[in-house]
Amino acid sequence: MNLNKFEVKALISSKEHAVHCILDTSTVESSVSEMNRLCIGSLMVKNASGEVVGIFTERDVLVWVVSSDLDPRTTPVREVMTSGFTSIHPGCPVEEAMQIMTEKRVRHLPIMTGGELDGMISIGDVTRWLLEINEMEAENLRRYAFSDYPG
Repeated sequence: MNLNKFEVKALISSKEHAVHCILDTSTVESSVSEMNRLCIGSLMVKNASGEVVGIFTERDVLVWVVSSDLDPRTTPVREVMTSGFTSIHPGCPVEEAMQIMTEKRVRHLPIMTGGELDGMISIGDVTRWLLEINEMEAENLRRYAFSDYPG
């Protein structure tokens, strides 16, 4: 199957569109609590004027907070977030998104258009979508192989 035919907007159309965000002044503790409450691995970070300025992930907690022995109760997210994050546009082919995730070793890709946040996909979203596509393809092959072919 050629994944270049499918754009990431196909993935986000089948999932919840909400992208969870926090302010850059939020503490690491409150941000981690929010990620735990929502059962997600990242939050987009916005400044006071609503501009997206970074992404805060589980990896940021491990690399910048835990390993540096920072106090999560007092450390603002803006000090430990990933500000130079990679994003994609809604028309990005799924295969390209998978390559970016693999090469950059990231599990979450914000989807942005002109600086505006349109959505977010995770490696779990891609895996789930691929599984559904493969199941549909297998079912179509079974129907073809085991049914009366009209031709």
